[in-house]
Order: sequence, then structure tokens, then C-alpha cells
Amino acid sequence: MGKRTSRAVVVGAGVGGLVSAIELARRGLDVVVLERSARVGGKMRQVNVAGRGIDAGPTVMTMRWVLEEIWKDAGGSLEQDLTLHRADLLARHMWGPGKPLDLFADIEASADAIAAFAGPDEANGYRRFCKYTQDIYDTVREPFLRSERPSMTSAMAAFGVLGLQGVMKIDGHRLLWNALTEYFKDPRLLQLFGRYATYCGSSPYAAPATLNVIAHVERDGVYLVEGGMYRVAEALVRLAERLGVTIRCGEQVHEIAISSGRASGVKLGSGEMVHADVVVCNGDPAALFRGFFGPNARRAVPAPAPRSLSAITWTFVAEPEGDYPLVRHNVFFSADYAREFRELFDQRILPSDPTVYVCAQDRDDRGQALTGPERFLILVNAPATGDCNSPSPSEIQRCGTAAFSLLRRAGLGFPHFTAPPVMTTPIEFDRMFPATGGALYGPASHGMTSPFHRATSRTKIPGLYLAGGAAHPGAGVPMAALSGRLCAKAVEQDLVSTKQSRETVMRGGI
Repeated sequence: MGKRTSRAVVVGAGVGGLVSAIELARRGLDVVVLERSARVGGKMRQVNVAGRGIDAGPTVMTMRWVLEEIWKDAGGSLEQDLTLHRADLLARHMWGPGKPLDLFADIEASADAIAAFAGPDEANGYRRFCKYTQDIYDTVREPFLRSERPSMTSAMAAFGVLGLQGVMKIDGHRLLWNALTEYFKDPRLLQLFGRYATYCGSSPYAAPATLNVIAHVERDGVYLVEGGMYRVAEALVRLAERLGVTIRCGEQVHEIAISSGRASGVKLGSGEMVHADVVVCNGDPAALFRGFFGPNARRAVPAPAPRSLSAITWTFVAEPEGDYPLVRHNVFFSADYAREFRELFDQRILPSDPTVYVCAQDRDDRGQALTGPERFLILVNAPATGDCNSPSPSEIQRCGTAAFSLLRRAGLGFPHFTAPPVMTTPIEFDRMFPATGGALYGPASHGMTSPFHRATSRTKIPGLYLAGGAAHPGAGVPMAALSGRLCAKAVEQDLVSTKQSRETVMRGGI
């Protein structure tokens, strides 16, 4: 990196920001992370209810290998900082009163459950679906997940290397829902596997079939983090600080400074100027475009693509009642999936009959729980309208009533809360993550060209970089971590390429 130590400022202490800080520090940079909130984590946040911390952001940990590589490359061991337990039962799925359907990490266990639930033909379809999704994953892992976001030109070059068969395996030319009909006929199974599009805040009726890969990623390993998902953010902080990273919370970045056409640091709300050779923005690129980091940084990124989904969440402590057999991850499906997504994306309103996700955070994958009140996160999808045409209190109340009524019909009730639930709507999400309207996954992944719409690590302003779930390769904890790694790699390449060469006398000139 040269004799002088380069300095990097990372704006935002989400997963992507923390990983980029770790990666830059181990490459020899002096790194400071500035976070406006009182705690690190970004969307990986924790809410305190009745004196107990409840994960109120991501609740599913996959792609363990990403974290293992980060720790190994930083000279540490993941097992020393985190305890992860691999789940056998991935999730329990319910359609009103009746028998639920469990999915397992083991393909044959899931096939047996599907056969008992919907018949042997659907089980055989599931086996073929597993082969199809693994083929997608094997094809995209190296050229897309580990590499800079593809441009149309680089994608065509990659397609040339992959050949026609490889291109067809990616299955980006079809819609996800249409591809599912090749494997499943039962409408409940179409709903179940279509739901994976919402993992990146998208509609199964508009997302490319490539996103079926998410089903393979989950089947390949869902891990329960001992102590809760927020432990991941805390472990990243410990790793960063061992590498010499300085993390400052409660620091509002007012402006990204631009000098001589390149990023030169940041100005804080206090008036302090923090000079740097490299600035990493771990926020939604839309915040740059809309001037949240000053007028000079607006040209760093193009106009943002249409937003992904937001959510309404309830976090609370209660003793559940009813005959529904709770496990860690539970999904209760709406009666009309197509209408739900028309309302979310076309009408931009809260769903009248929402699908409901329940995370029972004191239960393991077998449903075993501690005695007494338990911690819960309940989530329904919502449009990202927290900054305009946001839902009214009465609309939010109607949506909540519909969600909890759906749970009661399925045999799960919460008659008494230990303390009032903490509800978070798109309005609060927009306040926490400015310029997003509350979108939790960056741009929506709709259409075959959607991979080209995500921001890259590099911006149009030299020295200013992006990391996080709104950038390539996508949303979710492991993807945001990969984004941080790609960001640091881009910084390293650019610092090497711009390092001044030694002065020399050239014939015919100076």
C-alpha cells in the first residue's frame, strides 16, 4: 500500500460496513467507523422488551462459509467468537387450521413430509427442484457472488465462458413463479417456494427464476446463533477492534467531502472534519442520490431502481396459547397470494390478508422452549412508503388485526403480553435508514436485468465506495458481508493502481 498508511472512513456500522472495515484493516489501512445510532448492527438490530433483548432484524443465518472466511483471513477463528448450531428443521408452514408442513435440511426428510402432505408426485417434484436450485447455485457462486456486480458486457463474457447450458442453468429468462409450476402443482407448495423471493424483498410473480437459488442456500444450512443474531454484529465488532479499527457510535455524518474530484473525508454534524483517502458508505445508495450526504456526493450513483419491500414488525414477550406446535421459524400463509402481492407492489398498500412470519426466539428447531414467557418477532410484508403515502394508523391497525386473527385461526394466540409490544412500521424503518421509504432489501429484484441495477462497490466519485445489502451481491447477512469483502478488494486494487511511481528521467522530456 506504500510507505504512508492510507486512512479509510466507513459511514455506517451495519454488517457490510463492519466487514469492509475488517477487510481494510487487515490490508493495512487505518480505519474508523462512524455510526449515527447508539449501537452497531444497522438492520441487524435488537429491541429491548420487558428487559429482554429480541432480534428485530434478520433471524436466519445461512452461508456460514462467508463468516468462516472472514475470520480465517483476519487471523482468527469463528468458533472463538460465535457459537452456531445447525438446524435440522428449517421452518414450519401453515395454511389455516390443519396440518403444518415442515421443511428440513435433509432432502429426503422434506420429500417424505411433502409426500404425506400433498402426495408422491409433489415429493418427486421437490427432488427435481432441489437438483435445479443446486445447479443455479453452483453456476452463480464464483462469477456472481464472489465477483464485482456484472455489467451487461461482463455478463455476456461470463455467458460465453459458461456456454448456453450454463446460461440456461441460471434461469434468469423466466419468472420465478412460472419456473415453480414446472415442479409443483399444489398451490400451497407454490406459495411456500414462491416466498423465497421475499427474502430479498421481491415478488415471486416478478422476480427472475434465478432467485430460486435461495431455496438451496437455506437447505444447505440454516444456523441458530447462540444468544441471538445480534451476537453476529457484536462478534464483528470484536474482530474489527482486534485489528485496530476505531468504532464511534452516535456520530452523524453531515457531508461526504469531495476535493479535486475525489472523496477526501467526511464532515460530522458536530462540525468535526475527518480526513480520509477512502470513504465507504454503508447506507442505501439512494441516500447519496437524494443528497443526504451533501450535494457534491449526489452524482456518485445513478437514480435508484424501484424499491424492495418494507415490513411491519411486532416484538414482544408473551406466553403463547393454543394447539399450534411452535418451532423457531414459522410461516402462516394468506389465502390469496396473488392479491397480497398486487396490493404490495401494484397498489402500494398494506395487504388485507397478509402472510405472517413468527420467530419464536426461545425455541430451537425442534420446538423446545424455556418455561415461562417467550420472546417473539412477528413480521408481515409492507410497501416501502414510509416517506410518502405511508399507511395511516387505522390501516396499520387493520393489518395487525388481520395478522393476529390469521394466527388464532391456525391455533396460535397471544392473549397476554408481559409488556406492550414494540411495533415498527415503514415510517420508523425510513427514519432508521434514510431515503429508503423503509425498504429493507435495497432495490427490488424484478426482471431479468435486475442484477445490473444494484450498485457496485465503486461509485462515480473516486475514493467513494459502497458496502451493504443494497449493493451487489444483494440483501441478507451473508450477502452484505460479501459486499463488504468486495468493497475492500476494490479499494485495494484502486490504491495500488493509483500509487505514484518513482520519478525518472525520460528521453525527450521531463
